[in-house]
Amino acid sequence: MTDFNNINIQDLPNNEGNNANDFYDNFRVKLNTVEQFPSLYTFKFIVKADQEKLDEVKAIFTHPSTKFAEKESSGGKYKSITVETFVSHAEDVIDYYKKVSKIESVIML
Repeated sequence: MTDFNNINIQDLPNNEGNNANDFYDNFRVKLNTVEQFPSLYTFKFIVKADQEKLDEVKAIFTHPSTKFAEKESSGGKYKSITVETFVSHAEDVIDYYKKVSKIESVIML
């Protein structure tokens, strides 16, 4: 099984002037380099401690294998949510990130 901590969005180059497609193309290459598909993939997000936002994130991940873990910040203002779910290929990972990115005030790790 692959170490899921090998990929961080921050690892990808931030090339000024490139569009979002370039970002996702680079991310796809990196995913295919360090991951083996199909597999279970772990996503991590930080959400304001708002049940509605948490529910929005959870609603995106519908595969029967999906597991959620939540942890509240020490001040109680935020919750981290870890999602482990089955993905068939790198494009599934990218699609999940794109869907979650539409939810306001969610930080993707």
